[in-house]
Amino acid sequence: MTDPNDDMLDDLFGQARNVAPEPSEALVARVLADAAAVRHAAATPKPTLLDRFFDMIGGWPAAGGLVAATLGGLWIGVAPPASVEDFTAAMLGEQVAVGILSSDTVFDMDPLADG
Repeated sequence: MTDPNDDMLDDLFGQARNVAPEPSEALVARVLADAAAVRHAAATPKPTLLDRFFDMIGGWPAAGGLVAATLGGLWIGVAPPASVEDFTAAMLGEQVAVGILSSDTVFDMDPLADG
């Protein structure tokens, strides 16, 4: 004997097999929008390390400010104004001068010549 509930289920599954599932238009639109976003994200180049550094410090204007401050500090360190030299001498108690290159070393070509 067969169970009438099983016959009803077989009929229901048979009807379901005959119906082709159709996605809604909203679902199709969302899937296509996601695909376009992924394609656009893949097409844009990844930022380089230098780009990420500039973004971190605030962009090109901040980098320009850092370069100007660095060059100003280098200038003051190499050729300090008299007031800075006087202040440093007063703080340290004595004036210290260190020559990086002497004029003899710059123009002395004898060690480089072969003879």
